Amino acid sequence: MRIAIVNDVMLAVEALRRVVVSLPGHEVAWVALNGEQAVEKCCSDKPDMILMDLIMPVMDGVHATRKIMSTCPCPILVVTATVEGNAAMVFEAMGHGALDAVCTPTLGPDGNVAGAAALVDKMRIVAMLGGKEPAGAYMASQENSGKSLRIIALGASTGGPKALCDVLSVFPAQMDFAVAVVQHVDMHFAAGLAHWLNDQVPPPVVLAEENQSLRPGRVYVAGTNDHMVIDGHHRLHYTPHPRECPYRPSVDAFFNSLARLGLKGGAAALLTGMGKDGAAGLKALREAGWHTIAQDQASSVVYGMPRAAAELDAAVEILDIGKVAPSLLQHV
Repeated sequence: MRIAIVNDVMLAVEALRRVVVSLPGHEVAWVALNGEQAVEKCCSDKPDMILMDLIMPVMDGVHATRKIMSTCPCPILVVTATVEGNAAMVFEAMGHGALDAVCTPTLGPDGNVAGAAALVDKMRIVAMLGGKEPAGAYMASQENSGKSLRIIALGASTGGPKALCDVLSVFPAQMDFAVAVVQHVDMHFAAGLAHWLNDQVPPPVVLAEENQSLRPGRVYVAGTNDHMVIDGHHRLHYTPHPRECPYRPSVDAFFNSLARLGLKGGAAALLTGMGKDGAAGLKALREAGWHTIAQDQASSVVYGMPRAAAELDAAVEILDIGKVAPSLLQHV
């Protein structure tokens, strides 16, 4: 991937450059010292991604993002000295089309770049959302993620809480794998869903938090109206993109992020629900080597999402809800 750097501080530019060139198949497309230069360079030589600073002379990163997204759209990751300290500008830039934000890594006297891992993870998310992620692009980040994690992923909508309870009630209290759940539910009810499930099933159930590491032995429930995704270090993140997706949080967004990790030995199930969210993501997981299941029509409250998965040939098995958990446990 060709990555552009927009920053007026040369020490920051060098830190960003070192991170970019450390990734296989990546190069610096160009460097701009202010937003005006960035707009001009992007229109004449559009990169695969822009690492955009916010506070710069001539034109700041917010206005540069707005102009780039209106004239020559390109995936933009805001990279600023402090995301929290510049929150207003970060949200304004995201309102104009920037996909995410991260703190600028720092170059130490020993030549090491502090904060490089966080930047690489955010670059991966932005590449995924922008459809720019090539196979193996972020192996350096994934190689640092330690022992391969086994995951069971569940997606559901209408009728989902009971179906999830039916599945999770069969799981043991002590699990050597992690479970991630995406249920279409407003964020105001997500915590209640997690607490209710925790009281109903043997394994502990928690609400997934931003930047939380997925660990064996727990069930993580997506907890906001943004979409939950996973990075190469098995950390969970929330993103508003794709904004046009009517299903929130989106099962497809999470399943697709899982499929890009290259993990083996995972299993996923798409349960009862209206619409077709999750079908394409389940197909991606099947193509990535996962064992995939769709709930059958007879046991579904609404046979929409599982039907879409069956029509896409996304499911290895189509099962009654009572048979979903045994199959997941067998194949994880």
